[in-house]
Amino acid sequence: MNIKLVRKLIREYLLVEGVYDQNILKAVFMAGGPGSGKSYTAKLIFLADPDLANASATWSGLKLVNSDPAFERNLEKAGVSPSDLANLSDEEFEKMTVGPDSPRGRAKKTRDSAKGHYVDGRLGVVIDGTGDDYSKISAKKLEMENLGYDTMMIFVNTSLEVAQERNAARKRKLKPELVEEIWRDVQENMGAFQSLFGGNNFVIIDNTEYGPVSGAAQKAISAFLKRPVENPVGKKWIEQELKAKGPAAKRPKAARAGGGGSKAMRRMASLAHPRQQGPEEEE
Repeated sequence: MNIKLVRKLIREYLLVEGVYDQNILKAVFMAGGPGSGKSYTAKLIFLADPDLANASATWSGLKLVNSDPAFERNLEKAGVSPSDLANLSDEEFEKMTVGPDSPRGRAKKTRDSAKGHYVDGRLGVVIDGTGDDYSKISAKKLEMENLGYDTMMIFVNTSLEVAQERNAARKRKLKPELVEEIWRDVQENMGAFQSLFGGNNFVIIDNTEYGPVSGAAQKAISAFLKRPVENPVGKKWIEQELKAKGPAAKRPKAARAGGGGSKAMRRMASLAHPRQQGPEEEE
C-alpha cells in the first residue's frame, strides 16, 4: 500500500469534514463467502486502513461493523489459534462457535454493542457479513430501515476454487467442506438480494482476481452515499435534530449529509488491492 498517497487522500477528506457527521443514516451490507476479500474491499472503498484488523472507523464517516476481529481474539484467549479452526473436531468447533458464551457468541455481543452506539447517533455503518442466510440479512435490513436508514448491498464474488485457495492461505481457516457449503448458499441468495435491495442499491464486485474496484461499482456506491436521505423515518429524525438545535441551525448540504469526500474515496478505491502490491511499492 502506498502510505504517502493514503495520507494525502485522508487529508483531502478531512478538508470537507463539516459540522455534521458524514454519511449519516446510510447502511451498507457487505456479502460474500469465506475468502471473497469482502472485508478488505470494504476498507478500501470506505477509506479505512486495510492492514489494521481491528479498524472500525473510516474516513468516509461510516463505521465498520464486523465480529471477526473479536472472534479471533476470543479464540486466542481460549487457547485456539485461528489457523487451527479447520482442524478442530465437530464437537470442538461447535464449542467455539455456538452459543452466547462461545468465542463467536461473545464476539457477536461485542459487535452488537458497538453497532448500538453507532445507530443511536444514526451514524453510517458498513455491516460485514457472509450473506449465506437470506432471512437474517432481510431482517437486519428492515431493522435499519425502521430506524431511518437508507440501505444498499455490496456483493463481493469469487469462484469456489479461489475461495478455497484463499481460505487455505488466510489466518483464520475453515474446513473446505464448510467453505463450499457457505459459498453455495451465498451464490443461491444473490438473485434474492438483488430483488431485496433493488438494482440501484445492489452492486456486484468480482474479486476472483484482486484489483481496483470497477468504475461502475465506484459510481453506484458514490451515488448512494451522495444522495440525501430518502427514508421518511430518517428525514423526520433529521428534522427533529435540526429543530433541537434551534432556529439558527442550517440544513446540511447533500455533500455533507450524504457522502462528503467522494473524490478521495474514488481515488482510494482505484488503488491496487494491497495483496497485489510488492514490497517495493510500500513507503
